[in-house]
Amino acid sequence: MELLQLQYFRTVAKLEHMSKAAEQLRIAQPALSKTIARLEKNLGVPLFDREGRQIRLNTFGKAFLNKVEAALALLEEGQKEVADLAGLEQGSIHLATSSLDRLSEPLNAFVSLHPNVHFRITQASMNEMARLIEAGEVDFCFTPLPMPRPDFSSMSVLYEDVYLAVPPGHRLSGRRSVRLNEVAHEPFIGYKEGFHFQIMNEEFLRAAGISPSFICRVDDAPSIAKLVSAGLGVALVGNCGGPNSPLHLLSIESPDCKRHFQIVWHNKRYLSKAARSFIDYVFEYFNRK
Repeated sequence: MELLQLQYFRTVAKLEHMSKAAEQLRIAQPALSKTIARLEKNLGVPLFDREGRQIRLNTFGKAFLNKVEAALALLEEGQKEVADLAGLEQGSIHLATSSLDRLSEPLNAFVSLHPNVHFRITQASMNEMARLIEAGEVDFCFTPLPMPRPDFSSMSVLYEDVYLAVPPGHRLSGRRSVRLNEVAHEPFIGYKEGFHFQIMNEEFLRAAGISPSFICRVDDAPSIAKLVSAGLGVALVGNCGGPNSPLHLLSIESPDCKRHFQIVWHNKRYLSKAARSFIDYVFEYFNRK
């Protein structure tokens, strides 16, 4: 049994699609099929149920996948420990985040100090991030939402006020602050349902006792800023746009609206020296600012 067979099997098992797995692994599909067939022959049992072109992980495959993921995770931890013996500059960091907006500045600063540290960044939803940590596929996640699991540890690194953004000339644009229930009947611009910031914003709105009408839902903060600036509605935003922003940001008197950005990792998995150094650096970076 070869390490490459196990890595290929893990990819096929997760995708349950031979062509997509071959594309992701950047190998020819016939070669991948032969590798999986050879692994099944070595084990003496089929790992997939096959119906035409469809493949599904069977009972044997599910049991084997659990052991393969554990074995590969241990090997990856061993690689990290060996890299640590060679020093911080030889390390690698794999992180997952739903958005790089807040992390890009400290990331750039850290890379300038440690140019030989290798970064891999995965953009993922909250559910995907939790799975990636559980499986040991990432070192840690950067998230504005808590991930309360018994094997997860976290560190709050950034606290950010949330504001009500109104366009120029709006009836509230002469104000400095507002209570959210004052805009209960205003049209709102928001993120798409399920997006992490939208989940948080809807909690703030529920706390204010209102359920406003969303006339538009988008993917990113710049789109929200453009739509609010055009006068289509109001929105809940972070401290975005800078001094030249056309948006007028009102502090929210009630309810308390804050985002707590955290770094989350698995407390039973090995964190490389590079990963630990980056976590400390991000905390200190935001603490200074």
